[in-house]
Amino acid sequence: MKWGTYDMKWAKNSALALIFSMALVVTGCGQKAPAAESDASTSTPAETEQKLNVQVSFYPMYEFTKNVAGDLADVHTLVPAGMEPHDWEPTPQDMASIEKADVLVYNGAGMESWIDQVKDSLNSSKLIQVEASQGISIREGGEEHDHDHDHSNEAASDHDHADEHDHANDAAAKDGNDHAEASSEEHDHEHDHGGLDPHVWLSPALAIKEVRNIEAGLAKAAPRHAEQFKQNADAYVAKLEALDQDFKAAVKDSKRKDFITQHAAFAYLAEEYGLQQVPIAGLSPEQEPSAAQMASVIDFAKEHKVKTIFFETLVSSKVSDTIAQEVGAKTAVLNPIEGLTEDEVKAGKDYISVMRENLEALKLALNE
Repeated sequence: MKWGTYDMKWAKNSALALIFSMALVVTGCGQKAPAAESDASTSTPAETEQKLNVQVSFYPMYEFTKNVAGDLADVHTLVPAGMEPHDWEPTPQDMASIEKADVLVYNGAGMESWIDQVKDSLNSSKLIQVEASQGISIREGGEEHDHDHDHSNEAASDHDHADEHDHANDAAAKDGNDHAEASSEEHDHEHDHGGLDPHVWLSPALAIKEVRNIEAGLAKAAPRHAEQFKQNADAYVAKLEALDQDFKAAVKDSKRKDFITQHAAFAYLAEEYGLQQVPIAGLSPEQEPSAAQMASVIDFAKEHKVKTIFFETLVSSKVSDTIAQEVGAKTAVLNPIEGLTEDEVKAGKDYISVMRENLEALKLALNE
């Protein structure tokens, strides 16, 4: 699929506009509730002791929100398990669910390309909208090789990774001319995020900020439970802080600081811990890299004797497999946690456990 062209954007916007119109019909055509139920629905959840109805965009937002809300809210994810969230668009039923919700939680930073039109279409005055990435310094898309820090980075100060930075920039420099002539998919997909990198949840330190934003939103929706939300958030933040410390300890004395990954989802994680991601493609997991990009990454892998090429769970590993075969490396999963597969859900995995799997995978690759 190509992204960003005028025709595709016109068609997508037209389709969303039609969905919004249909959603109003879905919302407005139900049978009228009895008077007692109607009166209860106009009261706040705090007054009636009903649980908050919370709709969240995709998996990380569910995980963070559920841990803050505890048993005080019913939390529903709009993007189904196993679906790549970049491909998802709301149905009329989804719009009706959002319309009835007390709280809508979304990542922001361009992750949910549909969010502005959804918000513009809503008639609900009671809906609390929580942009979890609010207040976080967001990277521009395509800055995969940039080491500038927009927020405090204590881990990076512990590392001298100038050589790795230079090598990665050399690889990027080879690609410089290619971006002008490369596949339009790269430009269009980065543009689809509004030119921004939305993957802030992959840094545990930034995940903490998202959790606090969600806490504030839930407290606004149900002020009587603000203290409970804070206690729940504190308990979950403690787990994220432990995860953050484990990442710092794991990479501090690693043999190398660079890693090759299928798409450029790990810039915030790399930035936080003094690492350097070398992405095969851009911000979209479905983007096809150009031949020049492939050659550049292959050259980098050979020069630096990279032994692991990372891929992810919700999309094909074909590109990573091709590079691994070319350089005599193996492949392994580095999960961007944009969603869990059905098998992962059944196995009881969650954000913390998958991030710890990512940590173990990185530790092996950085010490080969």
